[in-house]
Amino acid sequence: MTHAQSTRAAVDAAGNGTGEPHDSALTVSADGLPEWLEPVARASRTVKAQQLSRFLPPESGAGRQSAVLILFGEGERGPELLLMERSGSLRSHAGQPSFPGGSLDPEDGDHTTTGPLRAALREAEEETGLDPSGVQLFGVLPRLYIPVSGFVVTPVLGWWRTPSPVGAVDPAETARVFTASVADLTDPANRVTVVHPSGHPGPAFLVESALVWGFTAGVIDRIVHYAGWERPWDRTRQVPLGRRP
Repeated sequence: MTHAQSTRAAVDAAGNGTGEPHDSALTVSADGLPEWLEPVARASRTVKAQQLSRFLPPESGAGRQSAVLILFGEGERGPELLLMERSGSLRSHAGQPSFPGGSLDPEDGDHTTTGPLRAALREAEEETGLDPSGVQLFGVLPRLYIPVSGFVVTPVLGWWRTPSPVGAVDPAETARVFTASVADLTDPANRVTVVHPSGHPGPAFLVESALVWGFTAGVIDRIVHYAGWERPWDRTRQVPLGRRP
């Protein structure tokens, strides 16, 4: 059984009340999702790590276990995604837009079961002030890898059923918190390619005065694709890192 399969089995067990002890926020269910979000839930149940990224966790088990919360909500402009911009003073990924998230703490529990779920919600609360009780977790994606920082990342999917105020809790860690509409993320005019410092080209998004690139943009790109939301865009259009809309 792969990690993705074992984690999804644990998620299913949590949703059925048969998994390890957990708080109510860790119940995972796709019941009651808005119709527009159902394609994401369906894709999350079958997508493989190789379909999401070329960077996979080391077979040796090395890497720092972490999780991110990919939180979908519905705002004034329709479906949207919660993002944040990391402080420019951080040692890893300084100044980059990202999903809320971070390393698993010992109290989060086993990284192969519900540990990533707990960590994703905890980190989102610590970074953005999000109220986890308003979040419905509905899926988990396979673990991915960020070579530059050595993070092994489990993306956790959430529906912002009851929105709460959010903002930068600690300016030393978070520069700002913002939402990007799905309409903007799928608009071909906002889609570009950047060349990473490693020399590898990757997808990026020009939204909300930010250039979203790297791991975060790669995951958004694949979600948009497998959810069937992708619109044809010019992959030859490149912008330099550091550019803002």
